[in-house]
Amino acid sequence: MCRLARRGAALLLVGLCRGLTGVRALWLGSLPAAGARVYFANHASHLDGLVIWAALPPALRTRTHPVAARDYWDATPLRRWLALQVFGAVLIDRQPATAAGEADAARADVLAPLLAVLERGEALILFPEGTRGDGETVQPFRSGLWQLAQRCPRAELIPVHLENLNRVLPKGSMLPVPLLCAARFGARFLPVDGETRADYLERARQAVLALAR
Repeated sequence: MCRLARRGAALLLVGLCRGLTGVRALWLGSLPAAGARVYFANHASHLDGLVIWAALPPALRTRTHPVAARDYWDATPLRRWLALQVFGAVLIDRQPATAAGEADAARADVLAPLLAVLERGEALILFPEGTRGDGETVQPFRSGLWQLAQRCPRAELIPVHLENLNRVLPKGSMLPVPLLCAARFGARFLPVDGETRADYLERARQAVLALAR
């Protein structure tokens, strides 16, 4: 029964998402495929993770895990059930540690479940900005994307640009507005020899921006 409830909820949410956003999945330089992948995207709405998840073929959804903020998705039993049981999300803590040693330990703890997903050949949906933006600009990326690439080099990193999600569910709004949206999936993002972490993250940010129409 629990399995049927999870499957039914997933189908219902995918249907609602597609009906509300009319989301189009545009694969520009890559194709949907199983395996260790990190889909990294701009972030402007609570719907962002669902839209990318819904844009994937059904066979890939159970092997693709949104990375989500624990403080939001753990706030109520319903949110937690949706995040963990329906989306298979990986919940992480957004609050940084204060001391340097604590920060290193906290970072390692955050990455551990993400690396476990990649090591078993499954995919992540990641928003490297770390928090929602205004939908018009893409904020600087935090270091998690670079660290995942360093520690799991076999994983494919795929940039994604989400269009119009900030207008469907603006920050602070509780009621969505039906609008046509698009999820543009770019070519695999590859490292460049000798580049610094800052250069890597800025180049990744530009790869997302380059997918904007």
